[in-house]
Amino acid sequence: MKKIKLELRPIMFVGTASDVGKSVVAAGFCRIFKQDGYTPAPFKAQNMSLNSYATPEGLEIGRAQAVQAEAAGIPCHTDMNPVLLKPTTDKASQVVLHGKPVGTQSAYDYFMGNNRQELFLEVKQAFDRLSSQYSPVVMEGAGSISELNLKHRDITNMRMALHAGAATYLIGDIDRGGIFGSLYGTIALLTPEEKQCIKGIIINKFRGDSRLFDEGRQMIESLCGVPVVGVLPYFKNIFIEEEDSVSLEKKHKAAVADKVNVAVIRMNRMSNFSDFDRLEKDPRVNLYYTDQPTEIAKADIVVLPGSKNTIEDLVQIKNNGVAQAIYEAYRKEKTIIGICGGYQMMGEVVEDPHQVESSIARTAGLGLLPVRTVLQSEKTTQQCNFTYRNYPEKCKGYEIHMGLSTPTTAVNPVNFFTDGRTDGLFLNKKCWGTYLHGILDNTAVVNDILSDYTSVAGEAFDYQQFKEEQYDKLAAVIREHVYVDKIYHSLRINN
Repeated sequence: MKKIKLELRPIMFVGTASDVGKSVVAAGFCRIFKQDGYTPAPFKAQNMSLNSYATPEGLEIGRAQAVQAEAAGIPCHTDMNPVLLKPTTDKASQVVLHGKPVGTQSAYDYFMGNNRQELFLEVKQAFDRLSSQYSPVVMEGAGSISELNLKHRDITNMRMALHAGAATYLIGDIDRGGIFGSLYGTIALLTPEEKQCIKGIIINKFRGDSRLFDEGRQMIESLCGVPVVGVLPYFKNIFIEEEDSVSLEKKHKAAVADKVNVAVIRMNRMSNFSDFDRLEKDPRVNLYYTDQPTEIAKADIVVLPGSKNTIEDLVQIKNNGVAQAIYEAYRKEKTIIGICGGYQMMGEVVEDPHQVESSIARTAGLGLLPVRTVLQSEKTTQQCNFTYRNYPEKCKGYEIHMGLSTPTTAVNPVNFFTDGRTDGLFLNKKCWGTYLHGILDNTAVVNDILSDYTSVAGEAFDYQQFKEEQYDKLAAVIREHVYVDKIYHSLRINN
């Protein structure tokens, strides 16, 4: 990290609720500050997500902060997300501290236990390290900032804003309705000290001509006592990776006749669904998420994604008819691909002797690949450079898994690392599995799996360049609809 002179105070984006757009707005401001010659860095003290990413050091953080770091033009680091919670069941999560798992706790034990002060100290120290080297730090809150029963245990929202001295902006989602009540109620429940942090309100996801909301904006300012600094439009033509699986509800599309249909199996603990963003953008592809056997039957390619609870998700797909639909697709010589947990499921057996993810010690896999998986207490997290099969193109991906998969017969690997290691199991072109997240971001892999289903040649597609263009488009929309000059004024140290 490069040491610089501190120029701007931190900025923090908090919300009236989850999924109001905090992550995307924070990414947009990371790009704006970068464009304007500053050296921003993202920060979220505690993230709860099954979408994660491996840092260059081989440690794990929430995917949203990796995306924001990319928008800021810097490598991601664990100080940007010191605490990551990865749900394993409805009541428990794996706790990742500074990029390494430190155990699994129930929600009750985590939120009610006496370790909150220790965690708060850890996240404050992470922020302090970050703020000594980047300016401004672009902070993100979690959920609602006015959950009264949790505020005194909070390590993410207003206590963090106060520690940082951050100019804080409240985001509300007008598309879900109730914008007046949600904004007014949120601010009314803050303490006087917390209210002093709030410098403005951003209204997100407005449909139509925002001038029609001028009277509403004035009413909100009068009610809340702070200015509305922007009304962002609801946009569909800018693609920024989503943080939460809530967004998958919008991606349940049906199979179509004129494209290659790719069905990604929906699971309770599905992880790293960003693996499919690049494939979804391919004009030859219709990609949809489903747990319906009838929709799986219509697919040309079926992908089993990653999971944070491989055994229980495997039991689920056996019980809901999905496994049978996968067998039928396999028998009809459609393409079946497994990524990470999905790769483990495709094998002969999955064992969890240490109860790393589940109380179920062992279950039979789908039996599509000759491989045996034993879940380990140690997690593998690393970025990878590799080549795919016999293709010469250099590819990139990353590993995040707690299993060791061993072939039960002589087989070919899928991927070849630059250090001589191999990955995955290649049964044939239409049945293979890999541990590598991000494998489908690589053009060589995408063209290979689509080649049996379309004669249309894939155009050269630089996914990294595409993402850079999206960050610039997001920054442009924010500049158009938000009073960025007013925000800069609030960030000057003397204000």
